[in-house]
Amino acid sequence: MILISSIFRLIKLSPALIIVLFFLILSCDNSTAQQKTSSKPTKVLKNKNLLKAPDFSLADLEGNIVSLSDLRGKVVLLNFWGTWCGPCKREIPDFVNLMNKYKKQGLEIVGVTLTSGSSEKIQSFARQWDINYTLLTDIKNNETQVVTSMYGQVTGERISGIPTSFIIDRNGFIQKRYVGPRSENIFYNDIKPFL
Repeated sequence: MILISSIFRLIKLSPALIIVLFFLILSCDNSTAQQKTSSKPTKVLKNKNLLKAPDFSLADLEGNIVSLSDLRGKVVLLNFWGTWCGPCKREIPDFVNLMNKYKKQGLEIVGVTLTSGSSEKIQSFARQWDINYTLLTDIKNNETQVVTSMYGQVTGERISGIPTSFIIDRNGFIQKRYVGPRSENIFYNDIKPFL
């Protein structure tokens, strides 16, 4: 009976208060949504279902054209990210550490920079964050969006959020896919068998 009278009292509240309560409930849910995303299990692609990583060419920050096929024989951690993305920024120190530790063993980290402005702006950002791995951006127009679309098509799962990362083995096959940020330890444990 008390529950029913509470519901009737809530219904009598002003519409503005009901809207405020609705948004408060949603915002609380959104604060945990990022945690849910980052705690999603890593998608492991079984050996019989390995997918060939699509080759692409993009510009590095000096304007040189870099193709994924140039990195054949290396273990590539391909990261789709943006300078404006908070969770992407959380991964940068871990990527820097991974490069310092495992570059000599054949690790290459490639950041495909999405909607982050000019190469000069990205260079400035990279200097501030001491980024020591390859950052790629558009050659002329929207090539990074084309690459994003290619990776969504080949895996059957559209890249709808960043960071999204892939481990590509020395033979050019996608071994793992991540949606959301991960720690250095998680990346290392998944990369280690391929180094």
